[in-house]
Amino acid sequence: MTIRQLSETLINQIAAGEVIERPASAAKELIENALDAGATRIEIATAGGGKTLLRITDNGSGMAPADLELAIRRHCTSKLDKDLADIRTLGFRGEALPSIGSVAKLSLLSRTADAGEGAEISVTGGKVVPVRPAAANRGTVVEVRDLFFATPARLKFLKSEKAEASAISDVVRRMAIAFPHVRFVLSGSDRTTLEFPATGTDRLARIAQVLGRDFRDNAIEIDASREGVRLTGFAGVPTFNRGNSLNQFAFVNGRPVQDKLVWSALRAAYAETIPHGRYPVAVLAIDIDPALVDVNVHPAKSDVRFRDPGLVRGLIIGAIREALAREGDRAATTGASGLMRAFRPETSQPSTPWTPSASPYRPFETAGSPSPLRERQAGFAEFTTPSARSEPMFTPSAMREEEPPQRHPLGAARAQLHENYIVAQTEDGLVIVDQHAAHERLVFEAMRNALHSRSVPAQVLLIPEIVDLPEDDCDRLVSHAEEFAKLGLGIERFGPGAVAVRETPAMLGEMDASGLIRQLADELAEWDTASGLKAKLEYLAATMACHGSVRSGRRMRPEEMNALLRQMEATPGSGQCNHGRPTYIELKLSDIERLFGRS
Repeated sequence: MTIRQLSETLINQIAAGEVIERPASAAKELIENALDAGATRIEIATAGGGKTLLRITDNGSGMAPADLELAIRRHCTSKLDKDLADIRTLGFRGEALPSIGSVAKLSLLSRTADAGEGAEISVTGGKVVPVRPAAANRGTVVEVRDLFFATPARLKFLKSEKAEASAISDVVRRMAIAFPHVRFVLSGSDRTTLEFPATGTDRLARIAQVLGRDFRDNAIEIDASREGVRLTGFAGVPTFNRGNSLNQFAFVNGRPVQDKLVWSALRAAYAETIPHGRYPVAVLAIDIDPALVDVNVHPAKSDVRFRDPGLVRGLIIGAIREALAREGDRAATTGASGLMRAFRPETSQPSTPWTPSASPYRPFETAGSPSPLRERQAGFAEFTTPSARSEPMFTPSAMREEEPPQRHPLGAARAQLHENYIVAQTEDGLVIVDQHAAHERLVFEAMRNALHSRSVPAQVLLIPEIVDLPEDDCDRLVSHAEEFAKLGLGIERFGPGAVAVRETPAMLGEMDASGLIRQLADELAEWDTASGLKAKLEYLAATMACHGSVRSGRRMRPEEMNALLRQMEATPGSGQCNHGRPTYIELKLSDIERLFGRS
């Protein structure tokens, strides 16, 4: 077998297959270059979903003619000197431009601030056209046409123009969130113009541009640090959730990443607060010493590897849970807006044709017909037995025993509707509480606190269950034996390649001890933390809370309703039940006045 050196063009095409997967990949690399050049204004233009045209224009520092010649050569970069462990820029390998030039028609037009004129260089399918003078503004314009024309096989695997254009939009949104001081404009014949004006240091304002104004009203600020790692950003309240994970953003030292450790920690932080199949909305930024994170583990730099993944995971979970607890019973504002839309009069045309007899302004019937007064009276017959239970508001005893509603965030109970919903008056509006969902959350939190404050009762197995495992898994499990014992799981070493299960948590009853042990071993191997057992206990506690809480249809006395409201105010996370549904909806007085046309 003869070994030979590959040509430079073929080497670049192979690199392009790793770095440039689709037009969005090229857009990401070129936007990163513009940001590293200090640009404060970046304009992106596309056509054909980026396959026909991708143009990036910036006002950065620009490049001299000599730099343009080096920029299209492999592994030529201004962002890396000698230390690969100290990477403080978005790009650093010098692969993007030569890779794009090998599979597309690439041109670079650039001018530095002190140059009298600009310069241009172009590459078509790996063939370079020498640098030539050209008129240019300060900064750089990178134009990519006919992406993958030199490798038709790659072109066949691209998605539709609409899908590719959407992927580029997603890249721009992530970059816009990471750099709020930069103005981004995305336009083209294949899309409507998307513009994100610079917001300076106000990151929440930029996030609201990308995720919508609702996120600003439902966001909780996060700022925590541990052992030199800092986590900042914003997370939505649990009831402000979505049906997919597209509204989750993570950044490591300003670099947008899609890291499974971060997403796993985010799911764990919202455990027991969001329904299955729903996803929290969050923007998380991790600042860490570059020496403690490897950003070079993926060709597109979308994944990272932390030296201490347990530290980062614990920081994310702890910071988000602390923030949620700090906000207490806060619920999403979208519940009230949905209620307002439901009350808003319909503007569509009626489904049935209009007739004079159906008009409320029709004349009285002639003699012999039923009395209109009798008709109207009969229409109210179904309301003779009210389904709402209300209490006198201004009795002397109520005035003595009940504090003014403005003293409490959830107000004072005024009525119970359909034996399920509590209506409370606040200082500036009213609150409607689902009594079963609210009490379910209170019971669950009490059980969970008891679970964490003392050891869980254990039941001794008559015959210990022996579980065969690889030696490494056995070592990891035994090293966490004390932690498991507090949760009611007693294990010990049983010769080479096996552990013996002698006790299991009593509240789990009969269980598959072998399956649990294997699941815990897998978690320890990947994260060095074993949350599976705790999650099972908390799931059972949630189930018990659901069946042991105040049921729908039970009449409650005023003091019981007020006691429930006070407990909700004192319990973190009471704004949603164990299944993630909201426990209450708040309507401001201004909203009610709009419903009646008073404002």
